[in-house]
Formats: sequence, structure tokens, C-alpha cells
Amino acid sequence: MVVIGLGRFGGSLAVELVEGGSEVLALDNRPHLVQQFSDAVTHAAVADTTDPEVLRQLDVPDFRRAVVAIGDDLEASILTTSLLAEFEIPHIWAKAVNRQHGRILERVGAHRVVLPEHDMGERVAHLVTGRMLDYIQFEDDYAIVKTRAPAAAVERPLSETKVRSKYGVTVVGIKRPGEGFTYATQETVLHHGDILIVSGRSNDVERFADLT
Repeated sequence: MVVIGLGRFGGSLAVELVEGGSEVLALDNRPHLVQQFSDAVTHAAVADTTDPEVLRQLDVPDFRRAVVAIGDDLEASILTTSLLAEFEIPHIWAKAVNRQHGRILERVGAHRVVLPEHDMGERVAHLVTGRMLDYIQFEDDYAIVKTRAPAAAVERPLSETKVRSKYGVTVVGIKRPGEGFTYATQETVLHHGDILIVSGRSNDVERFADLT
């Protein structure tokens, strides 16, 4: 894996990948950041990643996965992503600072664009109300949330609560106080204080969380 750009997002990502068992080549044009992460990643180098010859010398075209985490120089972000696409790297992820930047990155070859600030803001917006303990939204308006068991669904098996037909959601997992998460079945009986993992359409899981 090659990670290009060692700001807060790229640096954290590179460290997490290494801790997860991946070998990471980390590149940045700022020597102080490369020095900062040199002991935390497999290899680190100061590089102008808009120069194709520099990337070739570092064997970047041989990588199957690359992340462009450049956020403070849009031109460098776009040029670097374009070069990785020319190298035909199979999996290119790129960080965007806004949706317009993201669309450009997709046009020049990024296979997946992430907007960390936007995504985090959206996630926090769902959490600050206190109804949900965690919230993850996927494509096609699908979400998974962690929430407390509502009073309307406790002390009865899930099959009797008709959660799926009434609210359009599925209770995937359950955590009782002092215990770990387990899979939920139609025979599972919810109790006050249980924490649930619930999946479904965003509006549906939000409506279900409103019951708590």
C-alpha cells in the first residue's frame, strides 16, 4: 500500500494500516512529516508525487493499492491521482476537500473518493441529538446505528414486536449490560438497558431511534 500525503488524515491512515499488518510506503514533499512518520511505517520518503519519474523510482506503479491523502494542494492531489491512474493501479482512493474536488478526482481516475470532514460532520450531526450511540451511513441511503432498546420493543420476543414490518428495520445485534454483543434472532427478548445494532434505510433507523 502506498499512502501519499502525511497530514492528519494520511498520517493516521498510514499508522493504522501498519498496525493492521500492512506494509506501507508513505510519501510527502515535506521532510519534517516524513521524518515524523519514518519509524511508524514500513518505508517513508520525501517525494514530489506530481513527477512520474520520481514515482517510478520509488516503484509506485508496482503497488495494487494507493491512497492520495493530499488535502492542502488541490493541483498536486489531482495530478498525483491522474498519474496513479496512468500507472493502472487497480485500487486508487483519494481524499477530497469538497464534492467538486471529489468529482474531479473521480474523472481523473480515483476509484473511491472520501470526504473525511464532511462524513464526520454528517455522522456527528446524527449523534449530538443523543438518540443514537453510533451511526454509519452507506450508499443508497442505507445505515447501521447503535441505539438503546425502546420501551415499545422490550420484554417480548422480536418476532412479536414486528419491528421489521412496523419500522422497516432489522435488529442485527444486541448487547446486554456487562456482556458482549451477540447476534439477534426472532426469539431474542429485549430488555431495558440493552444496546442494539439496527440496520435499514436512513429514515427508518432514525425513526426507530426516536422511540428511545
